[in-house]
Amino acid sequence: MFGISFSELLLVGLVALLVLGPERLPGAARTAGLWVGRLKRSFNAIKQEVEREIGADEIRRQLHNEHILSLEQEARKIFTPTQQEPTPVQPEVTPTVAAPAVEAAPAEPTPAVAAAPVEPVVPAAAPVAPAPQDPTLPPRAS
Repeated sequence: MFGISFSELLLVGLVALLVLGPERLPGAARTAGLWVGRLKRSFNAIKQEVEREIGADEIRRQLHNEHILSLEQEARKIFTPTQQEPTPVQPEVTPTVAAPAVEAAPAEPTPAVAAAPVEPVVPAAAPVAPAPQDPTLPPRAS
């Protein structure tokens, strides 16, 4: 963690043995171990709490925003037509053979029939399954 090698630990142990003596060294080592353990636990608890407060909220917001963006994109796909209106097809004119001339009364002109406008065909969208509820988010309305 701090880059302390075995030889450095051995040197510290020898100095502690010379300073404290063999009678008090086991008690001092136990006390030092307890204090180091407490410090590690408290630092880890603080670190986890800070990460939870900062990281989890940010991740939760980011996931929520991504979910909203994906829903918005799906809605755009559904509500905007992707096909262009088809152009009306002109009927082909076939040449006809001229019939013998027959004198007839002038015919009345037939009224032109207006073609109904062609509506674009929009493919039906597949039903969208709701995303699973994230247990860390508040419940949402169905």
